[in-house]
Amino acid sequence: MFRRWFILSTLSALATVGLLAARPEATVRTVPNSSFTKGESLHYKVHYGLINAAEATIVLSDDLHRVNERPCYKATVTGRTTGSFDFFLRIRDTWRSYIDTTSILPQKFFRNIEEGNYRKKETIDFDHERDMAKVESRKKEKDAPKRGTYKVPDNIQDVVSGFYFLRTVNFDQRRPGEVIAVKGFFDDQVFDMDVVYKGRETVETKAGSIRAIKLIPKMPKNKLFSGENAITVYLSDDRNKIPVLIQAEMFVGSVKVDMYKYQGLKNRLNVVAKN
Repeated sequence: MFRRWFILSTLSALATVGLLAARPEATVRTVPNSSFTKGESLHYKVHYGLINAAEATIVLSDDLHRVNERPCYKATVTGRTTGSFDFFLRIRDTWRSYIDTTSILPQKFFRNIEEGNYRKKETIDFDHERDMAKVESRKKEKDAPKRGTYKVPDNIQDVVSGFYFLRTVNFDQRRPGEVIAVKGFFDDQVFDMDVVYKGRETVETKAGSIRAIKLIPKMPKNKLFSGENAITVYLSDDRNKIPVLIQAEMFVGSVKVDMYKYQGLKNRLNVVAKN
């Protein structure tokens, strides 16, 4: 039951919210970005109830990479269990996306999953001109790779690039209660979800009190999260829009993902001064 709770309560909570391909647009697009740049790193503690169960990082490489003849950010998300959780359920997960610097669309996606005895390696190549995703995956090194090519909607996001695209959205133009349509590609499927913008509030994190944008993704019925409003994501209410806190209600208990360190932000973080 616990095997997949960690990555789904961290990355999927973040990135599923971020899979905003909000409206049909032209295949080639330009997305203004004043929120992030290369060299940014975010660090999180993952708490399961009162237990410090895991750590996660979200890092943009110091260098740009060229994929499909496009300049790309290399964004890497890692997660690992710590302490007693590492003894009972060892997790070492890496998710990586090469994100076009102009369109904020994924050109290539990697996933390397190590959770207990479970293993999976996956590569997705995106062709945005033809709206196709080419997937190759295997569960063991000795296994023959499983390959498939899938038709996807225009401007599709993977679970990492979608998180960065979300950070380019201007929430000053959104009203509290507004529902934002979401599209993404994951596990060989295109899926739709909705994200509800709930307004602003101040949240307490290990990095301090931070003014934040509150988002609630509507979750489909599943065996992991408790109800469609089980996850709440807080982005910093500034030009960075970094995830500073995630709270999730799961059938196995409450999970909190708390930012404790950050480096290389493009803009100053909106930390609330104490009186």
